[in-house]
Amino acid sequence: MKKSILGIVCVMLCLSIPLTAAAQQVYSWGFKRSVNGEQPDAGAEYNEVLKKHDAFYKGSPDEKVVYFTFDNGFENGHTEKILDVLKKEKVPATFFLTGHYLESAEPLVKRMVKEGHIIGNHSWGHPNFSTISEEAMKEEWAKVKKITEELTGQKEMHYVRPPEGVFNERSLEVATEEGYTHVFWSLAWVDWYHEKPRGGDVAYNEIMKQLHPGAVILLHTVSKDNADAIERVIKDMKKQGYKFESLDHLTGKKS
Repeated sequence: MKKSILGIVCVMLCLSIPLTAAAQQVYSWGFKRSVNGEQPDAGAEYNEVLKKHDAFYKGSPDEKVVYFTFDNGFENGHTEKILDVLKKEKVPATFFLTGHYLESAEPLVKRMVKEGHIIGNHSWGHPNFSTISEEAMKEEWAKVKKITEELTGQKEMHYVRPPEGVFNERSLEVATEEGYTHVFWSLAWVDWYHEKPRGGDVAYNEIMKQLHPGAVILLHTVSKDNADAIERVIKDMKKQGYKFESLDHLTGKKS
């Protein structure tokens, strides 16, 4: 009898405890790539989870607008060239920065904001957000936001991108509670192996063959290939009638 009562109590207690990060389903962002100018599709499960938590990975399929985003974990000598092109072509971007980048590339961080770009939150230490506690999540984001404001004066930080695209529903929930919107992407290529450059033509072809209305483009600034291709990419997108907007245009927020 005692064992039965203890079992019932245990079940009741277990049901009252929220799922831990480790117990929840872990998602690793991915999608079917765009072909023939059509928007990519992440599939019903991903689409439902993102919609539930007001996250997104693409804009309207009816507008030839693209959104440039860059992930910066460390500086490899190519961000300045990318910023030069963005300034010359009058293209806004969002740079998702880590703590290491904030500490090691202060002049570039300041330049980003000074030239009208948005800094997003890529976490302080680049951990797997499906395995850390709620408090650890908040600390990761808070440190990035704090140092960004101290360096640049950017007071608001609306956008977050999980390291390596790994997340679960709890990390989405906590981000929303902290005032963040998760931003994934609908156009990307394998550009993060900085020690193995393949040339600007490769970057150009990889980007342009996936181009579609509403594209949220993810590029890594460690790639020399991206730096060599970006001016040609932007100019040819313009020739195709594309315009360039910031994430604030897509969400209605103000950074």
